[in-house]
Amino acid sequence: MSKAAITGIHGYVPDYVLTNAELERMVDTSDEWITTRTGIKERHILKGEGMGSSHMGAKAVAGLLEKLNIRPAEVDLLICATTTPDYVFPCTANLICDMVGIRNVGSFDIQAACSGFLYALTIGTQFIETGKYKKVVVVGADKMSAITDYTDRTTCVLFGDGAGAVMLEPNDEGVGILDSIIKSDGIGQNHLFQKAGGSRYPPTHETVEKRWHYVYQDGPAVFKFAVKNMADVSAEIMERNQLSGNDVAWLVPHQANKRIIDATANRMGIEPDKVMMNIHKYGNTTAATIPLCLFDYESKLKKGDNLVLAAFGGGFTWGAAYVKWAY
Repeated sequence: MSKAAITGIHGYVPDYVLTNAELERMVDTSDEWITTRTGIKERHILKGEGMGSSHMGAKAVAGLLEKLNIRPAEVDLLICATTTPDYVFPCTANLICDMVGIRNVGSFDIQAACSGFLYALTIGTQFIETGKYKKVVVVGADKMSAITDYTDRTTCVLFGDGAGAVMLEPNDEGVGILDSIIKSDGIGQNHLFQKAGGSRYPPTHETVEKRWHYVYQDGPAVFKFAVKNMADVSAEIMERNQLSGNDVAWLVPHQANKRIIDATANRMGIEPDKVMMNIHKYGNTTAATIPLCLFDYESKLKKGDNLVLAAFGGGFTWGAAYVKWAY
């Protein structure tokens, strides 16, 4: 059976840069406080009326197709992971397809918070492995600034906007996405969530006044769960594929917080110089963090490199993938 290989990667972040210095003028915080606790120096913010996650996703997909010299008509399926869809419906994947000229193919969204890209990658892999499709695009795109409360100093420093996209194609050379694990536990629902805007609490004057349309996070609880579960699922995927820390060329962790990343890598026995890190530039872009890491580090990757992708998000959701780089 052919494996699904990542044959190309492209990323996009908006032009506007929100620095720690600017946040110091908005809330009671400091560059030293933010950097020490999160590792974040700046984040990119999508500006402009009517601009949404789809616009960034489309930029990433258009760049990907151009880079690989693949026509939109050749794409068989597009999956978008996002927590900040443009609309309740139609889905963001539909909008991305329209913007880049992909017609008459299946496209849908996946919502698994910060684990969304890993979930989407796992789903997309199945379509390649079964022989159903030959070219599957997986996108992670989030406009987190749309649901970030810029009066809450504990969360507004964390999030940024961005998108990344990968192409999945069949490969018979022993490289590609060799294994993946996705997990969830609804016990986390009260620790990290956006309370209003869904069918349980539709928008009203009251929900707006109570600021229920913004991200709420219980930091200590999320930190504890994230470190344990990201490390455990990464260790599980390494163990079942007979991989040691020395065998892994790169750990590609979700970029939520530098302390979480460091603690996860330490528990896995991965040296710091083998951990992809760009949180200082982008903050937490939710479903876009892993593809943006791959995009930033693409020039350092070699065919046959063993990568462990790991993520943790609201829900709780978490997962890992073992990828042998294909180019």
